[in-house]
Amino acid sequence: MTKPLIELVGVVPEGCESVLSQEALDFVAKLVRAFRGPRDALLARRVERQARVDAGDKLDFLPETADLRARDWRVAPIPRDLLDRRVEITGPVDRKMIINALNSGANVFMADLEDATAPTWSNVISGQKNLMAAVRREIDFDDVVSGKRYALKDKTATLLVRPRGLHLPERHLLIDGEVSPGSFVDFGLYFFHNAKELVARGSGPYFYLPKLEHHEEARLWNDVFVFAQNELSIPVGTIRATVLVETLWASFQMDEILHALRDHASGLNCGRWDYIFSFIKVHRAHADRILPDRSVVTMEQPFMRAYTQLVVKTCHRRGAHAMGGMAAQIPIKRDAEANDAALAKVRADKMREVRDGHDGTWVAHPGLVPIAKEVFDAHMPAQNQIDRSRDDFSTTAAELVKQPEGPRTEAGLRHNLRVGLQYVEAWLRGIGCVPLYDLMEDAATAEISRSQAWQWLHHGATLEGPSGTYALDATRFGEILDEESTAVLAEVGEVRAKSGRFTEAKTLLHELVTAPTLETFLTLPAYQRLADSSA
Repeated sequence: MTKPLIELVGVVPEGCESVLSQEALDFVAKLVRAFRGPRDALLARRVERQARVDAGDKLDFLPETADLRARDWRVAPIPRDLLDRRVEITGPVDRKMIINALNSGANVFMADLEDATAPTWSNVISGQKNLMAAVRREIDFDDVVSGKRYALKDKTATLLVRPRGLHLPERHLLIDGEVSPGSFVDFGLYFFHNAKELVARGSGPYFYLPKLEHHEEARLWNDVFVFAQNELSIPVGTIRATVLVETLWASFQMDEILHALRDHASGLNCGRWDYIFSFIKVHRAHADRILPDRSVVTMEQPFMRAYTQLVVKTCHRRGAHAMGGMAAQIPIKRDAEANDAALAKVRADKMREVRDGHDGTWVAHPGLVPIAKEVFDAHMPAQNQIDRSRDDFSTTAAELVKQPEGPRTEAGLRHNLRVGLQYVEAWLRGIGCVPLYDLMEDAATAEISRSQAWQWLHHGATLEGPSGTYALDATRFGEILDEESTAVLAEVGEVRAKSGRFTEAKTLLHELVTAPTLETFLTLPAYQRLADSSA
């Protein structure tokens, strides 16, 4: 028997039949058929570019687009409900989280189908159902444990959605016998079900685009937007997209990315955690580019200062928002002194951003919204500060890739492994956003943890240990991983240790760190295990 051209693999989550209507699937199939080939070609070019850097090429601004960078042009005017984005909150697409985030007092909520969501079929499709209900203000939630009822307030944040990156697959939807790109599934379902409803309510289909490495990838997304709007008879330019500058490649192409999306662009965002991961990944072959402990790679490091200020200068020249980075801290209820110290870090971080010229910032927890808003209200009285040029600032290619300084310690490695073990274990259980050691960890921070361990082991980095310095090798790494795994199991308790997927997480982490080549994204091999358990 011939297989259907559109095939669902796995059970449709209960109550989500409308999400996967035939009309919606037909629309997604059109997107996939039109753009899967170009997307695959762009992913192949990523591999080619990385191979050239492995062989010694240096990152630089593109000479072929120098004229574009020199010319004066601006992106499309910003929609009314996106003019003020001073505080944005992010989180996964479960029902309670969506309600709390929309009610948080933030200006924008980015519903995250990428780094904060483990893409089980249930999470992906129930998340789409939750977003449909949120757009129509029909979303509520009854917590059976606490007895509390959650519903939307009269005034809520503007909704943006982050689909999965171009590299991630969706194995539960086959188009013409092939796995679909997860990005087109996420975008297509949300746009099909909500675009017209959002416009009717005075808003629009607004997106965050993750993990872009090249302006050709931004051009692909622009083509997707034009195609989708034409298919549903929605005026071209209704979509607005903010691009996360979270790869080292993208920092050299900010103008080009905005120009490729200029009819749909609304800004750039400093995706700081993935940016650090990208720094490791791009320089994976070079022993002179080994990072210090994750804890000292702060926003004060010269390469981070250079890139974030370049975002501001570029965006303001082009009439777009320059969004600051994530404050990953969460309130520490058990320790008032530690909580005060954490909130002081948040306040200092947001003060730096607003003074640099950012038009808004990110937080990971509703408890941080008032602090971020207080700082931006005090120093940005207007809706944004796009009219503030940063002609005082300039940077070079060398400054954008300046090697960060600081110690490399066994304690830093142990912390990476504790975070990596617990995050990967939670991800395999379908949880993509995990509070660990007073920070909200998602896939981006877990990527730093495992890629840094790979970098240190692969290049035999010298670490400062309790008994002196030593070069990390496979034997010592295995011993430390065993010790930290035992410590984590004791920390989570016997019940969680037995019911969880810690053995799988440890095996996967060991494979990733000891592999001869750095895996591009941990979520790719992890998805094999996730998909196998949720098909």
